[in-house]
Amino acid sequence: MVIGYVGVACEDASVSDFEVRAAEAGEFDAVRAVFSAAMMFEVEPNDLAQQLFEPERTLVAVDGGEFIGTTLALTRTLSVPGAVVPAAHVTGVGVRATHRRRGVLSQLMGRQLREVPEAIAVLWASEPAIYGRFGYGAAAWGTAYEVDLHRVGPPAGPIRPGELGELTADDAVKELPPILDRLQQVRPGVSDRSELRWRKHLEDKPDNRGGRTALRIVVHRDETGSVDGYAIWRGKMVWNPTGPAYEVHVEELVAPEPTAYRVLWQHLLTMDLSATLGYGYGAVDEPLLQLVQTPTALDRRVSESLWIRITDVRRALQGRRYTVPIDVVLDVTDDLIESNTGRFRLTASGSSVSCERTDDPADLTLSITELGAIYLGGRPLAEFATTGRVTEHTPGTLTQTTAAFHWPLAPVSVEVF
Repeated sequence: MVIGYVGVACEDASVSDFEVRAAEAGEFDAVRAVFSAAMMFEVEPNDLAQQLFEPERTLVAVDGGEFIGTTLALTRTLSVPGAVVPAAHVTGVGVRATHRRRGVLSQLMGRQLREVPEAIAVLWASEPAIYGRFGYGAAAWGTAYEVDLHRVGPPAGPIRPGELGELTADDAVKELPPILDRLQQVRPGVSDRSELRWRKHLEDKPDNRGGRTALRIVVHRDETGSVDGYAIWRGKMVWNPTGPAYEVHVEELVAPEPTAYRVLWQHLLTMDLSATLGYGYGAVDEPLLQLVQTPTALDRRVSESLWIRITDVRRALQGRRYTVPIDVVLDVTDDLIESNTGRFRLTASGSSVSCERTDDPADLTLSITELGAIYLGGRPLAEFATTGRVTEHTPGTLTQTTAAFHWPLAPVSVEVF
């Protein structure tokens, strides 16, 4: 069930008498009502969202027959350095304002993280300060762009007839999934979508458009006629005293191939009658800067996107790849999941990766939070040593391990789930 950011009013400490259990199939509306109340927005009936509901993966806190808190774990995969792995996509976390500071969130999150079968959990956080308490680490940043189209000066160049075209939502559900799958092979941080989730993603109800146009789905085709890149966008007609100043709002752009990436951006940056362009899902190393003559016309705002929580150290570290050979003993602490606490020997060379418990002396000491923060390859381990959150016991291992966990392309998420 795609609802949005993970968010909850701050709560703490004293545990009251309430029940935490898995939801039942007929409780979709009640679950949704708790989260919408916590996040202060109204929800309408939605058949696709109900079809995506996974009651067995939804936890509810119940007090006197009333739902007072929820958390969901969606069944999806996530690209990590060198691989695509199952990841519990956590969302729909909410506690009713009337039940704050009773330990509801702690009970829900603790049980969820101990029970998910995946080795990692991932979320977007509306209140980042909360999730470090549960061992999550901020592992990826996103870049939001506000572009002055009058100043940006994209490079000129002809777009050959037939390179670009538009798709209906029904056609897009058939043609776009392989492109997103390809991006998963290139960049960490990308989530997969089932056919049903694609239909929900492309759902375009007029009340949800925010005054903008209907979705436009533009695609780039290669020499064989196959789609190798796409952009999903909306427009908004704006007139000021000097004339038209339309807004272009890019909701998603996926183009793993360089030509498709360049041509799609060229198309979007040169819209007739348009003055501004907004895009909220760029990577911190987004190549868009290379395509314009005036980079200062791209107003950039960087913020945290994906938070990673490792629930099984051994499986998680074996599930990704490393950029240089490594043989290191990590002494990990985890206050929530006891089986994650201890020493683990990580050895890797190319596609051969092993992570096993060991009694050997530790080379590095860190907590599960730091391990989650570096897991997608976007943050250097050495960053945490400067503040004492990582301790080096064997000289040289901090540099070696930092290099091994780093990945050439920064992680990026193209959606809030």
